[in-house]
Amino acid sequence: MLSLLLTFALLQETPPLENPRITPIVLVARKCAPAVVYIEARRPKAVIDIFGRRGAQWDAVTGSGVVVEKSGYIVTNHHVVGHDAQDIHITMFEEGQAPRRLPAKLISSAPNDDLALLKVDAGHDLPVILRGASSDLMLGETVVAIGNPLGQTKTVSAGIISGLDRELEVPETQPPLKFHGLIQTDAAINPGNSGGPLLNILGEMIGINTAIRAGAENIGFAIPVDRVEEVLRDLLSPAASRAWFGFEVDDQSTLCVNQVVPGSPAAEAGMEVGYKLLAINGVKIKSGEEYRLQRLPLAPKQPTTFTLAGPQGDRDYVVRGWDRAKGAIFARTGMTVEYLGVGWDGFLRVREVAPDGPAAELGLQSGDLLDAFKVVGTARAKRPRTEVELADLLASQPPLAQLELDILRDEDGNRRIDRNEVLRGVLSLR
Repeated sequence: MLSLLLTFALLQETPPLENPRITPIVLVARKCAPAVVYIEARRPKAVIDIFGRRGAQWDAVTGSGVVVEKSGYIVTNHHVVGHDAQDIHITMFEEGQAPRRLPAKLISSAPNDDLALLKVDAGHDLPVILRGASSDLMLGETVVAIGNPLGQTKTVSAGIISGLDRELEVPETQPPLKFHGLIQTDAAINPGNSGGPLLNILGEMIGINTAIRAGAENIGFAIPVDRVEEVLRDLLSPAASRAWFGFEVDDQSTLCVNQVVPGSPAAEAGMEVGYKLLAINGVKIKSGEEYRLQRLPLAPKQPTTFTLAGPQGDRDYVVRGWDRAKGAIFARTGMTVEYLGVGWDGFLRVREVAPDGPAAELGLQSGDLLDAFKVVGTARAKRPRTEVELADLLASQPPLAQLELDILRDEDGNRRIDRNEVLRGVLSLR
């Protein structure tokens, strides 16, 4: 009798649910779905016809993304958009409004982590999902996935954490990926869920859904949010912006210019070390975070106005930035390069050489073909075939590193390279 009275008393103290069908999973879906977007893009695919001629066709790709910054930054998987995606659009599902389809820009990506950052201009602040932690996840705890599998938008599935710290190889991606430390879940994850969030029962993002095991049932994987946070810090840094201007700012405190690369667009515009950054395209910059976010979407070749305070007062500098790869190569070597389609694979050809850079010190000339790069002291030589590949190679080397170069130079002007026209030298990076 006493136990029945205690039970009755506890029931009286517990407020009745307004609607018992509103479960914690329903609350998570309501809270988080507005910050999940549907992504559509086109990517080129190389094809060879019956005559052996190379061509290209366009494949439509779809996926999901998560708004991570209210001004319109969206994180997704690199394999959804890639560096060669075009016509990227996102569809937003804001509460109380009809779906909106907007163009998006690829800002930066981390292919090895299968993460990418998009930017969309929605005209207002966007809803953002609260990010949790993946360091304290428990086997068996409830998780919720939201995404757009197989084009079915705003799809919610639920399950549990089935495993932690999983390793997975994905040979279907180009290049093939190998992941470490993944979260395994039995929540339904299908093609199109990629880039969407995996959430805990509090509505906190604990991972980004990234892969399913082909031929398996109820096995999906997500990149832990702790790793996503690490990558986001890099993707949201000025170094990840598409445009390179050739100057750096102390974004931790003073916002003063602390480096100007000789021969860069900033140097040509007259920028000098010590000037304080006040605004970008008329938008006032008051903190390092504002500087990073305002600089990220700036595009190469487009005029950008930087307002700086100097000894003679405030002044506007109109600068046309280079693309990131071209700038990264110039910053380390003092030269610019271009692709030349010679032979089966082609070469990188020296286009311009700055008079006071490492390339000039080595004696490189406009028109030289860059055949091979090898880090001094190592055995393996590499031959970058694109500006991006060369920029990545240079970025992996510390300051003052030395690279041994094989150079092809048509010294007699007969339009072919003879054996005595293969040169070798050592390039000391800045």
